[in-house]
Amino acid sequence: MLNEERRRHILDILNRDGRVLVVDLAKQFRTSQVTIRKDLDALEAHGRIHRSHGGALPARESALEDPTLREKEKLHRKEKLQIAAAAARMVQEGQVVILDSGTTTTAIARALRRFENLTIITNAVNIAAELSGSTLEVILTGGTLRKNSFSLVGPIAEETLRRLNGDILFLGVDGFDVQHGLTTPNLLEAKVNRAMMDVARAVVAVCDSSKFGRRTLSSIAPPSGVNHLITDRGIPKPDLAALKKAGVQVTLV
Repeated sequence: MLNEERRRHILDILNRDGRVLVVDLAKQFRTSQVTIRKDLDALEAHGRIHRSHGGALPARESALEDPTLREKEKLHRKEKLQIAAAAARMVQEGQVVILDSGTTTTAIARALRRFENLTIITNAVNIAAELSGSTLEVILTGGTLRKNSFSLVGPIAEETLRRLNGDILFLGVDGFDVQHGLTTPNLLEAKVNRAMMDVARAVVAVCDSSKFGRRTLSSIAPPSGVNHLITDRGIPKPDLAALKKAGVQVTLV
């Protein structure tokens, strides 16, 4: 296969999956990792991709990028459903569950509809709507609406959370760097997320593997702030090893 042809295929895979890894591409194209790294370096030099640890992300990815909920829903649907099912298995009747905004947590909300006795605390208007026809009690934080994500942020949301307590928080993130921690593009969203972590007995990060190696604008917490992670088997092996070494329990779906 010619270099240009292989690089076009790499871009196709990247656009489809949202992330590529050197080790996977080397196996797929039956070539060396050195060759793949050269391909990625060439693509980055032309502004086609953004290099990350062990692979690459689409060039459009940046610390400020904040896609809409509808845009995010189109990505990694299968993985999000599997993560949601695993999250629901961690919940017991009678618990207080906190859900932040996002497509993965929305999938979790749908999976929780089978329960009869839960209290759901959320800052996501769309999640409250998803659960409105169920038997579950829903507490919406209030706050200023972020139209991109249908989430409520600001002092009102933070103050509401400080007056509550939860058994378990399912926290979706836009970026998970095993050295620097969990991130989101929005400063106000990060503050609400931290307030959620403060009032939850257990913090469970939920994200598909495309979020690893990615860092967006605002830091939420270091990896040590997370008790448990649910992700798919595409997580880079070095990241998985680092998280386990840090004492984070990991569930792979």
